[in-house]
Amino acid sequence: MSVPVARPKIALFGVFGAGNLGNEWTLEALLFKIRELVPLSEITCICSGPAVTAAQYGVSAASIRGVSLPSVNNAAIRLLRRLFVSIPLEVYRWLQAVASLRDKQMLVMTGTGMLGEFGISPFDLHYDIFRWSVAAKLCRCKLLFVSVGVGPLRHPLSRQLVKAVLAMADFRSYRDTFSRDYLESIGFRTNSDPVYPDLAFNLPKACFKGGRRPVSEEVVIGVGLMSYFNKRGSPVKDERVYRDYLSKMASFVMCLLERNYTVRLLIGDLVYDRRVRQDIKELLELRGVKYGEERIIDEPASSLEDFVSQLAETDVVVASRFHNVLLGLIVTKLVVAISYHEKIEALMAGAGLTEFCQDIEDFDVAKLIDQVALVQENAGSIKHRIGLKTEYYRQELDRQYEHIFGDYITAEETTKNRSLEVA
Repeated sequence: MSVPVARPKIALFGVFGAGNLGNEWTLEALLFKIRELVPLSEITCICSGPAVTAAQYGVSAASIRGVSLPSVNNAAIRLLRRLFVSIPLEVYRWLQAVASLRDKQMLVMTGTGMLGEFGISPFDLHYDIFRWSVAAKLCRCKLLFVSVGVGPLRHPLSRQLVKAVLAMADFRSYRDTFSRDYLESIGFRTNSDPVYPDLAFNLPKACFKGGRRPVSEEVVIGVGLMSYFNKRGSPVKDERVYRDYLSKMASFVMCLLERNYTVRLLIGDLVYDRRVRQDIKELLELRGVKYGEERIIDEPASSLEDFVSQLAETDVVVASRFHNVLLGLIVTKLVVAISYHEKIEALMAGAGLTEFCQDIEDFDVAKLIDQVALVQENAGSIKHRIGLKTEYYRQELDRQYEHIFGDYITAEETTKNRSLEVA
């Protein structure tokens, strides 16, 4: 039986430091709870942008993949590079992963969309997760998948890799029943693994001070945009799908302006969503909207604090990105979702808001306007329901953290008591 370590070394794995605000909020929530429950812990982030992550959160950070090679078009050069560069480099990556986890007690895989297929190929992040999971087992480091979303996984290799890493885990939990049921449907025995809410629901309440909108006759609709091309998020971008989505969102904004609403644009990815912000501006101006003179607020957000302050100025949030919808719920805003993934539908259903969700490739602008009006008509009951649900989610996540870090919490209390006795 292993003895709890008084000063555990914990590694957190995720797509952090790459500009996706939702992933950053997940990391902020996780760091807050670990530092609260296990303040003596040493935390390392294994992530996409280690330099950004280390500077922003004050932790040590390492790259998921280390050095990446630029793409080349010449087949002969690709073959030579694979033989003399790629294979030795991959061996180095495996050795680096083992070296990084050799002195760690725990590797936590977080719910940052890693086990789905949106924007991920099997030889991309799924293989990276496999490498680090095997390294954790080789180092006798506990492997935990915490509140992760899973699926859909259409590529056979992605399915096998995800099932393999979950089978290695010492602990598994899913952020919704869809993920657990999906795994069962593709032949993975979940053994009734627990379902806990998304980790971002446990963001510290101090983050949302001042998140209340002052009473005003002006109604502000937060419109969340994303550069959307297809439901798989594949590198092959379907411009027809994007243009259809953009056109509908521009029509929606124009309908809101015609009804004397004020529109505040919101984005969730600082890199990926730059295009849609610029394109909708150009399209609105092309349709005769004087962008600088209309009731349109278009301010970039670069942090949780920025986004919360923007949400505070809205009455209703209409969004596509998962964590834009989620954060709207956390601050008890009236939320309407334009869903590109089953995880959003599950999130809205959990909050009792199924009737305020439409599919992103088939949404109707007139219905969207009606949904905005309907949530306002029932604002009191809806906000009460959302408030109860989000508080319940916080409590559930607290229970999960106590289960995960229980041994270390006990070890820290013992260490503190011994220090007091010596003093």
